[in-house]
Amino acid sequence: MKLSKSMTETEFDNGYWYATEIKEFAREIGIPSASKLRKDELEALIKHFLRTGKVKSPDRKNISRQGIKDIEKGLSLSLPIVNYTSNRETKQFIEAEAGKIIPDLKKKSGARYRLNRWREEQINKGIKITYGDLVKQYISLNQVEGRFEQIPVGRYINFLADFLAEEKTATRLQAIEAWEKLKTLNIPKNYKAWKKHGDSKSE
Repeated sequence: MKLSKSMTETEFDNGYWYATEIKEFAREIGIPSASKLRKDELEALIKHFLRTGKVKSPDRKNISRQGIKDIEKGLSLSLPIVNYTSNRETKQFIEAEAGKIIPDLKKKSGARYRLNRWREEQINKGIKITYGDLVKQYISLNQVEGRFEQIPVGRYINFLADFLAEEKTATRLQAIEAWEKLKTLNIPKNYKAWKKHGDSKSE
């Protein structure tokens, strides 16, 4: 199956599309700033187009950033977030400052992804935040009890987590092999659909 303007939203969800395919299709249907958006952002905009036939502009502000990068000014807790750079130096700064506040802070899987989404959400709302606010949020996210609620766009990660949780004796390699098989099937890309498909074949 190929990406097509005539496909349904369900057909889109049941397919597996690489980032290059998504970006190319997004440009084809006229989504603004397609090359600068994340895969999950483009998927949401494509689904809106397939559902309504209309192209929607991205919700995220400041996509095309100009001017001096924050990192070039010298990162500090009081520095306002204006032109953020997601790289190793910024990551190390956040982790180091968090470690000064909570020396034994344990990194929680999924915290960094949610931190980035939180930062974007504040900026989209017009809320001014500093790198100190980012550090505080990072600490808060790492202290959340239990597993984070699954995010719809993290299909690969969600599938592996559910597969290994349900298939008690399975290895990570077996989970990855199951995912590779699932990608070829015309069904939703989650463990529940994979399991149902397997059960129906054995009946």
